Amino acid sequence: MQTRPAVEEELFALAPPYTLFISICDGKRRAKVRHATADDFSTAWRSAASMARRAAKDAKMNVCWLRVDWVTGIEETTWREIKRKLKTLTSSFFRQGIALDPDLRSAFLEQEINANAMFYGGKKVEHAVLNEKKFMAYVRRRYRNHPEVDFSDDKPVYVLSTKGVFTEGSGTPVPLHGSGRHAGRRRIKEFDEKIAARLIVTSSQYLARQVRASGQFRYGRHACFDRNINHYNALRHVGSLYAMLEAWELTGDQRLKDAIDRALEYLTREIIKPVTLPSGKEVSYVVDGDEIKLGGNSICVLMLAKYVSLTGSKKYDDLMESISLGIDYLQDPETGKFVHVLRYPDLSLKDEFRIIYFDGEAAFGLMRLYGIRKDPRWLSIVEKAFTYFISAEHWRAHDHWLSYCATEMILYRPEERYYDFGLKNATDYLDAMEGRIPAVPTQFELMMAAEKLVYRLQRDKNHAHLLEKFDLERFYDGLHKRAHHLLNSYIWPEFAMYFKRPSSILGAFFIRRHGFRVRIDDVQHYLSGLIGYLYYLLRDRNIKIPDNQVDEDTAAAPQAFDSKAIASARESLKLAHSSPD
Repeated sequence: MQTRPAVEEELFALAPPYTLFISICDGKRRAKVRHATADDFSTAWRSAASMARRAAKDAKMNVCWLRVDWVTGIEETTWREIKRKLKTLTSSFFRQGIALDPDLRSAFLEQEINANAMFYGGKKVEHAVLNEKKFMAYVRRRYRNHPEVDFSDDKPVYVLSTKGVFTEGSGTPVPLHGSGRHAGRRRIKEFDEKIAARLIVTSSQYLARQVRASGQFRYGRHACFDRNINHYNALRHVGSLYAMLEAWELTGDQRLKDAIDRALEYLTREIIKPVTLPSGKEVSYVVDGDEIKLGGNSICVLMLAKYVSLTGSKKYDDLMESISLGIDYLQDPETGKFVHVLRYPDLSLKDEFRIIYFDGEAAFGLMRLYGIRKDPRWLSIVEKAFTYFISAEHWRAHDHWLSYCATEMILYRPEERYYDFGLKNATDYLDAMEGRIPAVPTQFELMMAAEKLVYRLQRDKNHAHLLEKFDLERFYDGLHKRAHHLLNSYIWPEFAMYFKRPSSILGAFFIRRHGFRVRIDDVQHYLSGLIGYLYYLLRDRNIKIPDNQVDEDTAAAPQAFDSKAIASARESLKLAHSSPD
């Protein structure tokens, strides 16, 4: 076994005593954690390993994941100070272990604390908080007949810093980050195309697993206790489908395609409704409850255009046209401004404006439709919309959909005003991006879309001067930092093992500040951003990917990369399957 010598080597430089935590998991149930402290490594290892084997036998657990953590530092404090510190932290952002006594007889890893919601006060409490009820519930599961914990303010408590390694099956131990924002997940030497491909494969497979036989998604779950989110959102159904199509273009995974087709059938059968406009014209709308949302319908056109560009199918041509005509109805033909929400079925106005996302989604979806059909009607709608976006200074919103649509627009209208809009949308956000700690996937999407715009602008002799005041070094440094930070929200096996049903969330992405919520739209945005990043990495290796040097007669959908790039990406996917890193 390779794990013991790997741990012993790491502990060689530490002074005794040694405290070792051994976590075991079968991928189906929450990990069993056992720990021991001794003055020499061999005794600590034998004791902890013996308890772990006994726990596996008692639980009839066929162990597939093994994780070993060791204490590197201990800080004595009080519950008063812990409670004070928790108020300064975003919910679920406590990143160290806790012991209830100086000898560490009753001790918990950071992952145990967070996966059991011991410092989580519910969605209405934005900061971390000591949850005495859940803390005590896990103490009893972990230690059985443990006495009541004294949470009084002056009671001493001990904060633990740790490091660890993780082993999957008989594989080589993977070193894990210690305390801090990367705590508990594997160390990545280089975020290369192999790593990006692994995340794309597994997260797209996760989305495919969420599509029921009916075609409806399992919308989401609270990972700590495997509780379903009993809600549905048509816009997110459609958006997840779009990300799945992006992934299928790369992977060619038939199970993913089957899930896409089921979800598409559900969409057309249950969510899209025919509507008669006041003019008597027949259109179609994505209907969410009693609402017709500009965003949901726009992403539907985006998704259907992607489906058509990948499959060549004509099955949804009429539907795509009908929904696009419905979007046209939502635009003021004079100002270019869109109405955001109508009531279904009477088409009365519900919200003139709801969220900036809707405007960018509308322009992006119709631009993709124009890309495959070259029908001037759709370009005209977008041009009018952009006139309004620019006059209303929409770039101040720093929205990822606006970044996508600006980047798309310059493929067919490489005009300075569109370049300028796209650059402003990204440039003025760099300060905010650098200061953000939580991994927000839409911010990464914004940067990936902006990167494509920058790349094209560098090759546009007529407009390259616009980059003179654009800090390229800072931009690319921020891009890579945000990419690395996304790794902290991916559900690696060494992370999944502490939650109630690891297999149900493996390979997905979570939102930590929402109590480790996993929802299809969260995964959608991470997936789309990572697909853009993989193509960027491939292009950076001088693999040919189309830029803006295309004309309207020959331009395919801009995401349809050439065969060499697809082949290279799929080779990266193969490598991702073969490596634990």
